[in-house]
Amino acid sequence: MRFSNSFLDEIRDRVPISDVIGKRVTWDRKKTNASRGDYWACCPFHGEKSPSFHCEDRKGRYHCFGCGVSGDHFRFLTDLDGMNFPEAVQQIADLAGIAMPQPDVEAEKRDRQRTGLQDVMEMATQFFEAQLQTANGAKARAYLRDRGLTGRTIETFRLGYAPESRNALKEHLAGKGVPKDQIEACGLVVHGPDIPVSYDRFRDRIMFPILSSREKVIAFGGRAMSPDAPAKYLNSNETELFHKGNVLYNFARARRAMSGADGAGTIIAVEGYMDVIALHQAGIENAVAPLGTALTENQMALLWKLTQQPVLCFDGDGAGIRAANRAVDLALPHLKPGFSVRFAMLPDGKDPDDLVRNEGRAPFDKVMASARSLSEMVWLREAQAGGFDTPESRAQLEATLKQVVSVIADENVRRHYGQDIRDRLNQFFQGASRREGGQRNFDRNQRQGGGRGQGQGRGAPQRMSERSGISDRLARSSLVSGHQGLPPLRESVLALTIVNHPKLLFEEYDEISAIEYDNRDLQRFWSSVLNAAAAKGPRLSRENLVEQLEAEGFAELLKALDQQIRFARLWTATTAAAPEDAREGYLQALALHQRTKALLWQRRELESELAYATEEGDDDAVSQILRNLQEVQLEVTRLENQEAIIDGFGVLSGRVKGPAGK
Repeated sequence: MRFSNSFLDEIRDRVPISDVIGKRVTWDRKKTNASRGDYWACCPFHGEKSPSFHCEDRKGRYHCFGCGVSGDHFRFLTDLDGMNFPEAVQQIADLAGIAMPQPDVEAEKRDRQRTGLQDVMEMATQFFEAQLQTANGAKARAYLRDRGLTGRTIETFRLGYAPESRNALKEHLAGKGVPKDQIEACGLVVHGPDIPVSYDRFRDRIMFPILSSREKVIAFGGRAMSPDAPAKYLNSNETELFHKGNVLYNFARARRAMSGADGAGTIIAVEGYMDVIALHQAGIENAVAPLGTALTENQMALLWKLTQQPVLCFDGDGAGIRAANRAVDLALPHLKPGFSVRFAMLPDGKDPDDLVRNEGRAPFDKVMASARSLSEMVWLREAQAGGFDTPESRAQLEATLKQVVSVIADENVRRHYGQDIRDRLNQFFQGASRREGGQRNFDRNQRQGGGRGQGQGRGAPQRMSERSGISDRLARSSLVSGHQGLPPLRESVLALTIVNHPKLLFEEYDEISAIEYDNRDLQRFWSSVLNAAAAKGPRLSRENLVEQLEAEGFAELLKALDQQIRFARLWTATTAAAPEDAREGYLQALALHQRTKALLWQRRELESELAYATEEGDDDAVSQILRNLQEVQLEVTRLENQEAIIDGFGVLSGRVKGPAGK
């Protein structure tokens, strides 16, 4: 009986090869790493005392470095137990819980057809590769050079070019004897009853071959060279070979990278083809990407076959944050003990290509090192939605979080998520009362004209995370800004906190020094701050910095900033704050500043898309863009009305009488 490749692949994928082999060998405890699906044993095919027989679940293969035997599930049973192939298939199918297929003449015919279609796709790949090197491909070659890709990288990923012709590929394949129905079945041409003459689907595009898990070309992605093309990226349509939701770009190569001698610890899912390729060129070969859509359940399952904790990497803009939230909801129901996901959020406006092109992999490695757990993403998404200063709003937060984690199917994982939520809520809500007490102390101290210049802590050193939700102070400070020409309050907090606590600048110099201020006075002011930091280095003190800024003519601005901050009662930016409180307040302000920048950029992009869709008369696109624009505008308005600049309102900063303003 002939078995289809899809059936054999399915039962192989469902049964780890270690389950098959583990019934006949004893795994070596020292060399085996079960969490990575990496097993060692003494070879069952020849006598030996030290384990040289290696089995990998990710690859579904075994190999003995002593006698050289190797194979898959079926080969192990046929070679060791003398089974014939159908018997081996029957045993693996039983383990997988899948019924054996009945003889199907049509299925065998389709399997033969699929093999033929793969041959056609290989011919198309070779055609596109050749076209890239012709005169017609000069523009595409220049684009790839501008993106920083080397010839070796282009060759590794077999990039090509589809010429600007309606029939170049069709005629090439026909000249090779490929019948019309196979060209159509591969999705290489646009055809149908209402199309008199079929024509090439991909025209004037850089071509990205998409490989199956068995490293056969099954589809293409095409990047338009013309800015006027209706779609920047175009994928093959669904075919007998290709089902978009079941495939990850670069899956086979990333799997090899993980199982090599220098195997990567995890798999990274990024957003697009070029992200994967740029990371590979920078030495990060364990990246994959969905095919122009959000991750699907099947794609998530593929990631979990490679590693227990894949990392999902998203752009730091609004679209990336929404995609991350969708991935949270996708992953939660399928969590199992030991299996989860982590989230790495890129700096706003940056993609992986931007990070690695000039400085190599170090900036991207830094992003990966700060990847957040799924439980933290759930918490941040819900807890950052707004202030929770009433019992009703806190009860709503608690109910929402319980509802979110209730979808987790595994009882044990669901129970631990419930405990994690309770712990976070207790810390969050307990911080509210302490924050209010700290604020009252500060208000009283302000009336008495007292402060504490050294910022030494007093009282229980516990962090607090309750957001301040007092929008009327923002309104008052906005009036001050309007009359006196002051910068936006949040920009003032960012600048003055560093002046009063310059050591913060050197803790995260790259990120803090790169802040872009909208206010022109602050732009010049910040340039002087950075010059002073460059001259003095970590030895820079507040006194030195203020002295230099006043000498450069910023005395009035410093005084105005200090008055603005004190008027808004945001004391973590003043000298009265302990270093720990200043850091917490600063990080909160910075996060909200970056978030606001991202939303404003996204709003501008949506407005441009709206204008274009309106001109094109695309009513469906206009409606969708308007909905997205409304969502972004609501978020912008919420942030503008939210005074939540400071998180952790000063449990460490004590208050004693002293000179006013200190």
